[in-house]
Amino acid sequence: MGNHGTGMRGTQGSGTQRSGTRGSGAQDRGTQDSSGVAAGQAAAVPAHRPVLSVLQASGPTRGVALVLHGGKAHSREPVEARHLSPARMVPFARRIHRAGRKHGLAVWSLRNSVRGWNGPDMSALQDARWALRQIEEQHPGVPVFLVGHSMGGLTAVCAADHPQVDAVVALAPWLGPETPAARVAGKKVLVVHGTTDHMTSPAQSLAFARRASADAASMQYVALKGVGHFMLRRIRVWETLTTGFVIKSFAESTGAGVRPPRAFPQLLPESSVHVTL
Repeated sequence: MGNHGTGMRGTQGSGTQRSGTRGSGAQDRGTQDSSGVAAGQAAAVPAHRPVLSVLQASGPTRGVALVLHGGKAHSREPVEARHLSPARMVPFARRIHRAGRKHGLAVWSLRNSVRGWNGPDMSALQDARWALRQIEEQHPGVPVFLVGHSMGGLTAVCAADHPQVDAVVALAPWLGPETPAARVAGKKVLVVHGTTDHMTSPAQSLAFARRASADAASMQYVALKGVGHFMLRRIRVWETLTTGFVIKSFAESTGAGVRPPRAFPQLLPESSVHVTL
């Protein structure tokens, strides 16, 4: 994956913020201390903390959408408010919240501790697992819907094995042959990728979708013709697909009386598997 722009302009406003230390992360790598440093190793840089911004549901929380931003292959630089990748996800978070808040859907946006995936450290995944623990503590048992762009799409796929995760939306995700398809077993998955993306591979995304489809609860793939990586072109289509899939999954999981945007079933018919728009 190339050096994607990363950053965060938190979804604040009516929401709340929290930060914390990720903890052990033992599911994905060896024993660590509370700073995320492997036992017996010295910290090369000060530990940075992930930050959650929360848009609350209007009433009792019946589901949570967790929004995950992009990043770089390797970077220990902390994610800051001036960066671009989390800012890119703010309109998605707000639109999902507008569509679902009155029906009990909260939206949590994660600002990663550092900008990179960082090889076997899988920094973004450790941050996502920390965020899922916060959701589990506050809202045990409610369904969670993961939405991620680029590196965040990879993070969403890899974190989908959390028992509360019900569905995944991966937007221009950074996937490859080594991406574990088993993580999305039993989950509803939507993958959206532009055909002219030169930062991450639409061919690898499609290959992953085919590989994972046997065990996923559902798998749908949308190819956007002539669209690149950063979702600058046809942004309303990206947002409608994402919001519609999350709202549809939320309604199916909870029985909430909410419907996806009108344009959603026109873009992605329910029985479709591979759509080109």
